[in-house]
Amino acid sequence: MSGLKTIDTGGIGWLDELGDGLYWGMDYTSGDLYEAFDLYWDGHRINKNRLIFVRYPEGAVFEPVKAEDGQYLGRPVVSGGSVYCLLVDFRKEEIVVLRCWEALDGAEEAARLPLSCVKDCYNLMLHNEPLFLSRQGFDDDFQVVWPEQGSFTIDPRESLDSRDGDILIFSIWFEDPDYREEFILRRYPDGKVLCSGRGSVMTMPGGEKWVLE
Repeated sequence: MSGLKTIDTGGIGWLDELGDGLYWGMDYTSGDLYEAFDLYWDGHRINKNRLIFVRYPEGAVFEPVKAEDGQYLGRPVVSGGSVYCLLVDFRKEEIVVLRCWEALDGAEEAARLPLSCVKDCYNLMLHNEPLFLSRQGFDDDFQVVWPEQGSFTIDPRESLDSRDGDILIFSIWFEDPDYREEFILRRYPDGKVLCSGRGSVMTMPGGEKWVLE
């Protein structure tokens, strides 16, 4: 059939866009990162996962970070023109932030943190513009892990959308009885609510924030 192009991803069958023609994909041999964390602390063996990047339109595949046994990769972000990856080393009980080289043929360490700085790895993820690492657990605890440290209480229905300087933008969902979303602007680092409103916030390519009501 005309138009079919085969890309050898090593079995990874789903890609998400990072921007500027770069896509990423991951396998989940031990589930999501928080599930790998739970398996490790329950005494199970962690099967390392893989993270790849694919450039469009040529279809070139890159794997700059290769996890080892006992390590697990999280989802990447692009910040300041560089690709960053999150790796948790369960054997050494460390969290490592890696910056990929421009050619995507390797990576260097940007930060190394003790795994003990977080309660678990639930919603442990990198965010871009500015680059930072956060965690949000099953309960009402929200934590900025790196490069600053701070924590405050949020509603369990809230989730972080983005950051604008010292303002963190959250979304919160309701079913009363129909499903709807509202946005909440919180001040960092104390989490004080500055304002809230109906709709969801979307970050546009130029960095502008749109509220979709």
